Amino acid sequence: MQGMVRWAGSARRVLRGGVRRLVQGAPERGDVPGWVLITLMTAGLVIALWAVAGPALTQAFSNAIKSVGAP
Repeated sequence: MQGMVRWAGSARRVLRGGVRRLVQGAPERGDVPGWVLITLMTAGLVIALWAVAGPALTQAFSNAIKSVGAP
């Protein structure tokens, strides 16, 4: 029971500190460089795959459309 009371007190302090930071307008800290890196790497992969597989995908799509329209 004593551990539960200690945990509840700690949780209250953490929540109070978080609310205080939000109200005072403290900037949120995040992993911006990590997300930028992930976004750039994903864009790079898409561009590389598109460059390699673009003509084959275009041809496959054209063949599929022609086969649907043909009797």
